[in-house]
Amino acid sequence: MAIQLNHLHTSSLTLKLEKQINQQLRLHNHLQSQRTKGPVSVTQVSAALGAGGGSKAKQLIESGSVRAVLPKDAAAAMATNSESHGFRLLDIRPEWEREKARVPGSLHVPLFIKDTDSSLITLLKKLVHFGYIGLWTGQQLTTIDSEFVSQVERVAPDKDALLLVACGEGLSRSMMAVTKLHEAGYRNLGWLAGGFNRARDGEFPVEGTEKLQYATIGGVSYYFLKLLLLLEALGNAR
Repeated sequence: MAIQLNHLHTSSLTLKLEKQINQQLRLHNHLQSQRTKGPVSVTQVSAALGAGGGSKAKQLIESGSVRAVLPKDAAAAMATNSESHGFRLLDIRPEWEREKARVPGSLHVPLFIKDTDSSLITLLKKLVHFGYIGLWTGQQLTTIDSEFVSQVERVAPDKDALLLVACGEGLSRSMMAVTKLHEAGYRNLGWLAGGFNRARDGEFPVEGTEKLQYATIGGVSYYFLKLLLLLEALGNAR
């Protein structure tokens, strides 16, 4: 029985490993195709997010109440001159993603924060999360910050100001944030379509130790990505 259980456990880990490798290969191939084919259109991004961002946010974007901005257009959208003020970038990623890579001068109010609850249920959830997600992606168990809107109001009190909301993937996090802020009275919101993951080198000034495209990747997946990049560099050097 012990041998059988060990075999099942090993098989489970192998499946997880294969899944993570395939995910990183897809991400790497996507980033490579972006360099050669150019960024996707807002329509393509919106269609791809149909099931992931929430119907309210999707309606706001499709109706034009919230402006979708591609990473390649973000610099122009954020430009400020004597005639007009551009968007201010609002980074809603958790702190550990922002530490790796960030846009200088951007506002930072995380929508999700680390779950610090010490109850038995939460501790069990953390163990499960680490085994199935955290170990492979580096993501911590999080919870929605109930004070998110009030914190945004502190750093951006003018609800007529132009705010460009951004997260790593441009999926549920930024779309949820856009919905919350629109409901709170912000009427000049932008949404970074596809998030920082779809940004190409040079489209944003960057501070930190990583590229914006890779800041969401951690854990074992991070080393797979580094291995892929190393193999690509060696292949190009031949």
